[in-house]
Amino acid sequence: MSRGMTERVVVVCAGDDPPAQWSASVFLAGPTPRSAEVPSWRPGAVAAITAGWTGPGTLVVFVPEPADGVWPDYTHQRTWELRWGDRCDVVLFWIPRGPGMPALTTNDEFGRWKDSGRVVLGTPPEAESVRYQRAYAKDNGIPTADTLADTIDLALAELAGGVDREGGLRFVPLRVWRTEAFRRWRTTVERSGNEVVDAAQVWVFPGSGPVVFWALRVSMWVAAEDRVKSGEVVLSRPDLASVVAYLPGRTPHETEVVLVREFRPSARTADGFVLELPGGSHQAVIEPVALAALEFGEETGLVVAAERLVAHTSRQLGATMSTHRQAVFSVRLTEAEMAGLRGAPPVADGTEVTYPVVWRVGDLFADGSADWTTLGAVAEVLLGS
Repeated sequence: MSRGMTERVVVVCAGDDPPAQWSASVFLAGPTPRSAEVPSWRPGAVAAITAGWTGPGTLVVFVPEPADGVWPDYTHQRTWELRWGDRCDVVLFWIPRGPGMPALTTNDEFGRWKDSGRVVLGTPPEAESVRYQRAYAKDNGIPTADTLADTIDLALAELAGGVDREGGLRFVPLRVWRTEAFRRWRTTVERSGNEVVDAAQVWVFPGSGPVVFWALRVSMWVAAEDRVKSGEVVLSRPDLASVVAYLPGRTPHETEVVLVREFRPSARTADGFVLELPGGSHQAVIEPVALAALEFGEETGLVVAAERLVAHTSRQLGATMSTHRQAVFSVRLTEAEMAGLRGAPPVADGTEVTYPVVWRVGDLFADGSADWTTLGAVAEVLLGS
């Protein structure tokens, strides 16, 4: 295996450092021959990847074999493989398990990365003991193929439309990079003057298809403190839009507001239900006011035109926990509309069931059923009114 570079593809062999900038990256995981009599599959893979790469910018190919045939010491080799396998856009597994290539380390690497949403898997029909990997891939939406050429095509398809990245941002996988939640967080970081020095994906959900939740372990250079803060986890999900629908009373305490009860597995409440504002998020990019109106109608059964909604502020719900924000809107309901929501039946939409309820504000603040985010949004609307 030799180090190589074309105008568009850079090969980084075991022990070497990658370039400071790239558009896409792939790690060639799988068995390495245990003897000189068994040829490596990686040179052919590199040639096919180089011929097939048509995306914009530079593709970096991580090859866990030495360019000069001299292996780094075991600790260095292991550290190198784990570091770059954790930080690339796609991990390509080709597992031709058989005589001379038992693929023992490969089993552990597949276990490490199989749920990352970054894996493609190829196994030839004659490969030994790959039934588990094939079945797991099928059950979890991991792209699979029977030939090395087809496996490479799967990887290149995942890398299509790569994005030019440099520094620590190189290590944010494309599936996370392409989410609106990451784009908004990155914009905030850049405006602050801070910088991502290092990053590695902790997990994504779901493992295949569009990413909804993601977590990155990051090291950040903090401009105001002139230091690097390491070991932090950035958690995110799509932003929310919620509605405070109210009917004024003689005093703020007597004002009525509309909430929904909904079961949430994470709730630390007596029955597992939370009491929150009608609202939610959407995978598509929708204007917050339109999203708020849509979610209010879906969760309460009362359709309110977006033109009636009054915009308030957008804030993070828990800045120490997640990057996502909640945009708050309000609408003043009529007596008839509020009466229709008192004792309204539950609203079922697919797997979601919500129970519209009406609370007096004074009772809501005294009861303890609503969380601080809900109380804060209600307070902002009513104090602002």
